[in-house]
Amino acid sequence: MQITTINIVLQYMLSKAQSKHIRSLTQQKFREQHQQFVAEGSKIATEWLSSNHKILKIIANKEWINESINLIAKHPEAEVVEVTEQELMMITSLQTPNHVLLVVAFPSIVPFPTSANKWYMALDSIQDPGNMGTLLRIADWYGIDHVLCNNHCVDIYNPKVVQSAMGAHIRVVVHYTDLELSLKQLKLPIYAAVLGGNNVYDFGRTDSGVLIIGNESKGISDTVLATATHLVTIPRKGGAESLNAAVSAGIFCALLLPQ
Repeated sequence: MQITTINIVLQYMLSKAQSKHIRSLTQQKFREQHQQFVAEGSKIATEWLSSNHKILKIIANKEWINESINLIAKHPEAEVVEVTEQELMMITSLQTPNHVLLVVAFPSIVPFPTSANKWYMALDSIQDPGNMGTLLRIADWYGIDHVLCNNHCVDIYNPKVVQSAMGAHIRVVVHYTDLELSLKQLKLPIYAAVLGGNNVYDFGRTDSGVLIIGNESKGISDTVLATATHLVTIPRKGGAESLNAAVSAGIFCALLLPQ
């Protein structure tokens, strides 16, 4: 039997400059300046390495590198650095460092398709990184591959967003845009998630449309709300004042999108 050996050039220590650069990527201004972001954790790293996105650095402990050698080999463009747990602790944004950290290049910006007969999600001033990541994950789960955000939304490459999205960035394209103008261009049914709207259970499923989810505390702004063709509400039976934005989005998707 012929055995194929995979040769990977390893660097065995992070330089001070490399460490400083990686830590700087926790800040949006440096992510935008370098067009790079960080993805941490074994599951997330596996997702990214299984894709064809450009990986700039793979920083991991020896055990993870040995177990993932075939995945690493798919990205010859990446610089591979073997580090200790102590070195990972110095660069991680997590409370507990994981086994691997990737530095990933921003994907190319593509225009969103305004004539497609599909579902979109529109996010109006979502501020919480955990909510944003979960919303992208929900969009990914339901096959919504284009999400529109206004410029008041949290940066989707914030480390907490990347962590909670669990690889959704690979399949979901996010567009920061003038939300009001973009929604008018789509020419689709637009469902705004609000309190006091029409019961979502009274609506049937449809093959295309837009679901608007508003800010965690203020809801959907008046100008964006004016673009909606339907105001929809999840009926309340208990005493809770409201639902979390991401929880609401999941329920609306389950009820409005085709099975």
